[in-house]
Amino acid sequence: MEHKNLTINLLLFLLLGAFNLSNVLARPATFLQDFRITWSDNHIKQLDGGRGIQLILDQSSGCGFASRKQYLFGHVSMKIKLIPGDSAGTVAAFYMNSDTDTVRDELDFEFLGNRSGHPYTVQTNVYAHGKGDREQRVNLWFDPAADFHTYSILWNHHHVAFFVDNVPIRVYKNNEARGIPYPKSQPMGIYSTLWEADDWATRGGLEKIDWNKAPFFAYYKDFDIEGCDVPGQRTCISNPNNNWWEGPAFRQLSAKQARLYRWVRMNHMIYDYCTDKSRYPVPPRECLAGY
Repeated sequence: MEHKNLTINLLLFLLLGAFNLSNVLARPATFLQDFRITWSDNHIKQLDGGRGIQLILDQSSGCGFASRKQYLFGHVSMKIKLIPGDSAGTVAAFYMNSDTDTVRDELDFEFLGNRSGHPYTVQTNVYAHGKGDREQRVNLWFDPAADFHTYSILWNHHHVAFFVDNVPIRVYKNNEARGIPYPKSQPMGIYSTLWEADDWATRGGLEKIDWNKAPFFAYYKDFDIEGCDVPGQRTCISNPNNNWWEGPAFRQLSAKQARLYRWVRMNHMIYDYCTDKSRYPVPPRECLAGY
């Protein structure tokens, strides 16, 4: 009964937009306003006057793009429609990265393809001060290839939160006071790639990509970046309380969001590094600090 009530509450939450981040000062842009192609420009096609793009993966290449600027804190979102059907061995990624060689910060969405009829898995990861290996995996509760869904990252001084259709699926809190690294000093760009990774992406590499199904297509639209771009907005960075993403309503999950977060973790999470005793006999400090 509790699972049923949570599912009903989730539907109501999405319909009513009780905490719709995409409605807060949303500024959807055309692709070329905020982004540039970084890899295989003949595998990225602009659609609808640049308001959307198609990413293509075939045996010759994958592809990728990146934001024209870097940002220090903010909110970024995109609507994505993933590869339909047999997508095993493919990975579509949407992430933020400091583009530094040794001490990098990174916030990852990775969409791991699967065989037809099996759920898509989204893997999140957080790198702080060069340390990553903080993977969590969630099976999506809908078909992400049937229509567009909104994927967003909120990054402020208090936490990093990953959202799917405004439902939180991952929270990484700022526990620097306990000696736990938190990404706060390096600006990050926004990136996305589509590539073949059948050595690990699906069932740990057991399921290989079927090139007979190629080319594979993923679609993106409604690009929205709101943050302090670097270099540039010194006033924005030095006065964080003037930015909506730093406001009291965004410093922690609301009660409704916290219930949805528990629902995701109880019913759809399939892997959490914090509970992987084969990798971490002693849980990492951030796991003990709570999230």
